[in-house]
Amino acid sequence: MKRIVLLLMTTFFLIGCNTDDDTIYDYIGTWSGTYQGSAEKGNFNFVVANDGKVTGTMHSDTNNENYYFTGRLERSGQLNTELGYPQKGTFSGQLADKKGTGDWKNQLPNPARSGTWTAEKNK
Repeated sequence: MKRIVLLLMTTFFLIGCNTDDDTIYDYIGTWSGTYQGSAEKGNFNFVVANDGKVTGTMHSDTNNENYYFTGRLERSGQLNTELGYPQKGTFSGQLADKKGTGDWKNQLPNPARSGTWTAEKNK
């Protein structure tokens, strides 16, 4: 009988310690930051939903335009999104410890632009 109880407790303990399920919750919420690069700089905000979906907006200080991006955040903290209208490009990086860094690339408008970004999770 003791073996069955010990086996059941061990099973429940191992199920409850699944770190993959816990990790995504560290990233859920709103993130804000700045970006800079070739002929472009500005700020951005994005939201990570509990299913890992990411939606965000970049605002260019250079030409006073807004750009939108959508994508996914992996449980490892890897961020992969695509820039949409009026741009075509990527916004990707890594989130960890309530901070994030990465790079961005725009193929449109010509000439192509690229750079880096940094972010922090809002409280």
